[in-house]
Amino acid sequence: MSPAVLREDPKLAFALLCLLRVPSTCLTQSTSTSATRNGSASASSSNGTFREAVSGCRPGLDPLYRYLCDRRAMWGIILETLASSGFLFSMSLLLGLLIWSLWVCVFLRQQRSNIGGTVACVSMFLLATGGIFAITFSFIIRLSPQTCPARLFLFGVFFALAFSCLLAHCLALLGYAAARGWGEPAMALGLFAVQVIIATEWLVVVLVRDKKPCEYSQDEFVMLQIYVLCLLAISSILSAHFLCRSCFTYSYSYAGATHQQSRQQAVLLFLTLLLSAGIWAAWIAMLTRGNAKSGRRPQWDDPTLAVALVANGWVLLMGHGLSQIAFLCRGEAKSREVPLSFAGWTSPSADIPGLNSPKAGTENGSFENDPQNGRGGRSDPTLRSPYESGFSMTEIDPNKDYSIPRPQSTNFREPYDEYYGQF
Repeated sequence: MSPAVLREDPKLAFALLCLLRVPSTCLTQSTSTSATRNGSASASSSNGTFREAVSGCRPGLDPLYRYLCDRRAMWGIILETLASSGFLFSMSLLLGLLIWSLWVCVFLRQQRSNIGGTVACVSMFLLATGGIFAITFSFIIRLSPQTCPARLFLFGVFFALAFSCLLAHCLALLGYAAARGWGEPAMALGLFAVQVIIATEWLVVVLVRDKKPCEYSQDEFVMLQIYVLCLLAISSILSAHFLCRSCFTYSYSYAGATHQQSRQQAVLLFLTLLLSAGIWAAWIAMLTRGNAKSGRRPQWDDPTLAVALVANGWVLLMGHGLSQIAFLCRGEAKSREVPLSFAGWTSPSADIPGLNSPKAGTENGSFENDPQNGRGGRSDPTLRSPYESGFSMTEIDPNKDYSIPRPQSTNFREPYDEYYGQF
């Protein structure tokens, strides 16, 4: 239709304009409606995806705690179970150790000078192990202003306490006087206090003085553990030295069972520290280099540290905590045995079990009590010992018990002439 016709007939032009406007309005409404539907559909789909990601958790749970119950991320549930069981086991051992020590010292009236320091050191070690399992939950929960100080402070503190107890125990086994008795827990507390000062100073400088939020990089986290690494390295060296001395040095002690127990302690202590060193090398390498090269940073940072905590906690608990309690109880049980009484070794009527029995003296003729043949004598000359002739325990002069026999020679000028054949 030509423009001239539209100018001549305005009514026709208005009708055509209305016809063109209605479809465009409908098209606009349909477009907005479809967009609204698409938006609501995407929102509903995202909500469905969120609910599916935290399946197994209660509705409305804070996303910070999702890994505690998320069935799709099973690492959180597995580590939570292992950490809980390790914490309960550590506290059970600690409670049993305290009850046992109270029973031994109070009810049995056997207060030994060395049992108190050993029990105190093992108790501190079990507390540190329980704390290592407990701090695992701060790494399963996502990083927040509440979990950040706990991570930075308690991670190094609990490991420092555990490795300090191991270091003090190594020094005690090696025979250092400063680590004997109550010196062992005192030395462990002194070494442990250094890491407490380091961690507290970092938190005070960052949070209080600089008033910065609690944030840290992977390198900063590792730098805070340098002192703990030094404790681990020194303990490993001392345990290796004790292992070499126990296994490759001959012992002249008559207590064979005690020497065997020291060997077992040396082996278990060395293996515990060796496995701990391997775990620390692995998580430091993964946290600083491995996760970044594999493109899993920061998703794998928290699981890496949580796995290291649980693994090292169980190594410490089974390698040293449980075994040390077993050695302590076994040694106390052996110490309660009645010792032999050596009173009267110079008398045939000594109060030694079995010595006055009818068969007494058949193995050692010197202690026979026969008035007819004399003390220590035998009727049959062929059965006599070469030491029985003229030998009696009552004829020993107490003043000459330890004197060395001297040759009786009349030739005092040349006493050895007869020996060399000179006459």
